[in-house]
Amino acid sequence: MLENITYDLVVVGGGPSGATAAHDAAKAGLHVALLDRAGRIKPCGGAIPPRCVRDFDIPPELLVARVFAARIISPSDRKVDMPIPNSYVGMVDREHFDEWLRERAAEAGAERRTGTYESFSRDGYGTATVHYKDKDGTPATLRARCVIGADGALSKVARDTVRGAEKMPYVFAYHEIVASPGHGTAEFAADRCDVYYKGTLSPDFYAWVFPHGSTTSVGTGSANKGFSLKGSVAELRKAAGLNGETIRREGAPIPLKPMKRWDNGRDVVLAGDAAGVVAPASGEGIYYAMLGGRLAADAAMAFLRTGDARQLSLARKRFMKEHGTVFWVLGIMQYFWYSSDKRRESFVKMCDDKDVQRLTWESYTEKKLVRQSPLAHVKIFLKDMAHLLGIARPT
Repeated sequence: MLENITYDLVVVGGGPSGATAAHDAAKAGLHVALLDRAGRIKPCGGAIPPRCVRDFDIPPELLVARVFAARIISPSDRKVDMPIPNSYVGMVDREHFDEWLRERAAEAGAERRTGTYESFSRDGYGTATVHYKDKDGTPATLRARCVIGADGALSKVARDTVRGAEKMPYVFAYHEIVASPGHGTAEFAADRCDVYYKGTLSPDFYAWVFPHGSTTSVGTGSANKGFSLKGSVAELRKAAGLNGETIRREGAPIPLKPMKRWDNGRDVVLAGDAAGVVAPASGEGIYYAMLGGRLAADAAMAFLRTGDARQLSLARKRFMKEHGTVFWVLGIMQYFWYSSDKRRESFVKMCDDKDVQRLTWESYTEKKLVRQSPLAHVKIFLKDMAHLLGIARPT
């Protein structure tokens, strides 16, 4: 089926990044098509900070739970509770959250298309053409003045159009959505996220138990292809007393760092996992994906308005200016602290410090480095070095 219409913008991928990009562009008056593969749910803990709720007008009813603390568990089973002062972490179910975002984009004027991206080409006039198969498997095309690739960590749009995309490093993530037990059953708390820093559960990342109200996400991740993610989750469920009904199982790659280039210098720009915007160390991606989608839409609109393809690079420039330092710090933290159980033990011990906890939550909930407390940062640096050198006092 050949598409005769030329859209201002075609967005490939309808997760938080693509749906946000389609919404913003359609709301601004662009003729937008949103292509999404039906039925795909990404494995995700589902955490979003208050800034995400505010910046993207997320209605309270989409939050299936509010978390007021995190518990981190070391290899020796040391437990450190980190209460969130004067704030919370919102939890969403990606199955319903993503669909709400897509529907909001449609209400803003984006035309929804259901199908699987196949390839990218240009017609005789040099116009970008997206080839896909619709839900019945019938070949179809979409022509566009600009394309946003928001089709995940192994983005085919990226590999077809942006140099270096095939070199994206990533970890594999797997989780199981299970029926939540009663609050306070065994190790479970309905208002607390549990994060396990144990080599047996992940040799280079972490494992998690994140409550979603009536359900709970139990998962882990690793870049070690020989590591059994399913075996790890089974072990974690047993340890945490989460032996109830399994509702669904999901797995997918998660990128480790932002790509060096997000556009093709002509008419394509990437967003979300396709651009690599998942925070190192934490694996957090929803807020960064939505911000990436918004910045990609802004860059696309600037390009369409001016005809200057250099405008497409603004998406990455603006993102890295605001969050590049945080990603760099988190990358170093993951590289060092997650490398052995001895270091994981020291990391969990360090997180028992009140200054560490306060600055961690202030930075997480507002998505920026906290600058109001320079002395606290100095204290944390000195404590961090003490743990690094093995001279910290035992507690």
